[in-house]
Amino acid sequence: MASLGDGEHQWLERVKSEGAVPLLDPDNCSNGWASPPGDYFMVRGPEYLTTKTKIPGGEYLLRPLGFDWIKGSTKIAEVLKNRKNRVRKAIDEEFPDGDKPFVWAFNLQLPGKDNYSAVAYFAATEQFPEGSLVDQFLNGDDGFKNSRLKLIANIVKGPWIVRKAVGEQAVCIIGRALACKYCVEENFFEVDVDIGSSMVASAIVHLAFGYISMLTVDLAFLIEGQSESELPERLLGAIRFSDLNPACASLYEPSPYGSTDNLQSSLPTRLWKSIGQGFSQLLHPVPGAQENISTVGAVHDNETSEFKEGSEDTKKCMQNHPMPEISKSVLTPSFPFLIPMNQIILVDSVYVADGVA
Repeated sequence: MASLGDGEHQWLERVKSEGAVPLLDPDNCSNGWASPPGDYFMVRGPEYLTTKTKIPGGEYLLRPLGFDWIKGSTKIAEVLKNRKNRVRKAIDEEFPDGDKPFVWAFNLQLPGKDNYSAVAYFAATEQFPEGSLVDQFLNGDDGFKNSRLKLIANIVKGPWIVRKAVGEQAVCIIGRALACKYCVEENFFEVDVDIGSSMVASAIVHLAFGYISMLTVDLAFLIEGQSESELPERLLGAIRFSDLNPACASLYEPSPYGSTDNLQSSLPTRLWKSIGQGFSQLLHPVPGAQENISTVGAVHDNETSEFKEGSEDTKKCMQNHPMPEISKSVLTPSFPFLIPMNQIILVDSVYVADGVA
């Protein structure tokens, strides 16, 4: 792996600045992106397992490389496998003989007909020691990755309704909440995060998207430390984007070889599949489905300082608007329309069960 060293590289600065969204100062990045200070995020400290004490995140393990705000005719996936991707292309041109820097990409696939993606890129400054937590993560299976990759989200600026929905310094293990597809190659790691795979996350993002030109959002990525030897936690990297304009998203040019995630089924196919799943659940209710309704607000419940089993507002709402038994047994993202209309609220053109969002 090529070392980036401490000096600045022309290609690195070019990649940072060539995206549709410009690189700006963290304190003034309207319609741009930046890398916020690591101390803005709180992570598990060295004695977290006994004291639950968190500490400022400190320096990042990775160097910020770029940010893409893109949209496509289909869901955008495996961007670093695409030789037309601007980051991949810049690295291939700079290092034609191999020994390329190791690049990380976090592709957040937003739900919706326009297939927007927000992609954050980072580069490793040096090779991680064999057996380290990062090394274990890269070489571990999808189950290990799903249980460890953590996201810290913070709404720095935005309307009250969005800040209320997201909360302050919201933390989640991404793979436990959303469908993730990992791609690990010799010179890069990519995770495609399908936000539309969760009805709750999809509703919150749809709500936030309506105010995206008024939002400043910080997103930090890290690998969760679960033992003393893995603490304190270290941030991989973080991105800040502010006041994004949907019209400024660049059109993504897909790879000529295609991607399995881009083969989306047609609307009639998805509709009939949903109907089939719904009737199957009516005849054969999923065990635990009713319990899932009452705990839908619980996320990452082993970290009590960050998550509690639903907010008080959610509990009161569920008490005041009890859902019929049939609705509880079939409430799934694939079959939400069996919920009575008086139990549904409209959130930015997305129907969500009352109390869930």
